[in-house]
Amino acid sequence: MKKNILLAVFFVTFFLIAGMSAVTADEPVNMTGTWDLSVETPSGQTGNPVFILKQDGVNLTGTYKGFFGDAPVTGFIKGQDLEMKYTLSGQTTVYKGKSDGKRMSGKIDFAGQGEGTFTGIKQKK
Repeated sequence: MKKNILLAVFFVTFFLIAGMSAVTADEPVNMTGTWDLSVETPSGQTGNPVFILKQDGVNLTGTYKGFFGDAPVTGFIKGQDLEMKYTLSGQTTVYKGKSDGKRMSGKIDFAGQGEGTFTGIKQKK
């Protein structure tokens, strides 16, 4: 009898925790802040742009500051799925990846001219 009660408590606890994880997985992480990125281009060159982001729900806005200048950023974060884009000199660069609110990583589409990678860390306040 004790074994059955213990087993029932285990399963109830397991499903409650699993249910809570499913709910929080869809909630956006906090992207507001300054992000230091490391970028590798298709040709193997590297760069260190900075993204200053503000989050409103799932929507992201902000500024890209990099080698080629500054540009407004738009994007979104859904759960941990991230997309950011900016346009410089008529070329739109798109960052797609994942973030936990402290780190981010993924792939970059350089205006259809090739694909690179990025990683990033949010600056501490």
